[in-house]
Amino acid sequence: MSVSFLETSTIDVDPRHFPESVGRITRTFDLRTQDSGNVSYIVEVDGSCFFVKTAGDPEHHDPVREFDQRVKWLRNAAELRTSCDHPCLPILHHTIKSTHGPMLIYEYVEGQLLNSSRTDPTSPYNRFRSMPSEKILRALDLIYEVHAQLSGLGWVMVDFYDGAVIYDFQTQVIHLVNLDMYSRGPLTNTSGRWWESSRFVAPEEFEKGARLDDRTSVYTLGKTAAVFLENTTLSRSAFRGSDALHNVVSRACRQDPSDRFPSVIDFSRAWLDARGA
Repeated sequence: MSVSFLETSTIDVDPRHFPESVGRITRTFDLRTQDSGNVSYIVEVDGSCFFVKTAGDPEHHDPVREFDQRVKWLRNAAELRTSCDHPCLPILHHTIKSTHGPMLIYEYVEGQLLNSSRTDPTSPYNRFRSMPSEKILRALDLIYEVHAQLSGLGWVMVDFYDGAVIYDFQTQVIHLVNLDMYSRGPLTNTSGRWWESSRFVAPEEFEKGARLDDRTSVYTLGKTAAVFLENTTLSRSAFRGSDALHNVVSRACRQDPSDRFPSVIDFSRAWLDARGA
């Protein structure tokens, strides 16, 4: 890896210009390809490939994702990855400070994001959902394993959806990305409509002033199974899994948080028990 990437702690230039000074940019992700406000790059350096994420243009204004908030979330993403070393989380090699916020240098991982067109039968989203159910279940096992670890460290899920999942169809390896907005501990819904995809949000994420905690994460994880294993409705006839698994998912997705599993760890244990049933 380039010494510049390994040893540079601070730069005094716009981080959007730094990657091209140390390697070859093979792809850019900006406002033309996604709406986060971040600008990211795939960069080849000395024969290795990295995913470099920045807070983007300070002049780009978004009512939800203003520049200062994007900087805060990048720092949060670095803290999360430092706290949890699960192999499904891409390696964070280094963080470089700049006047425009941190630059996060991740190991590049192969695969495709699953939040592509839901109407195109050839999209990664539909390719994933059309796989044999056992392959999907193994991917869900890992998603739940990661989140049980994160929950044990105090992290609450925020803005998780299929756009946080990279799946390599050739190797069947899964990675989770874009967890920048996760919260270290419970939080309060201050907006009345949370940011996540409506297919994954819990009822309390529509309620201003509601508490968002581990039980909210339980709901999101349950809906993840509903999205990938059926048609999101929690219908038993559509669910491609056992009765035991459907019962776990249904409990996780109950409207009242007090009726769900009390924690992600409890949900994960129940899921694994049902997998072995």
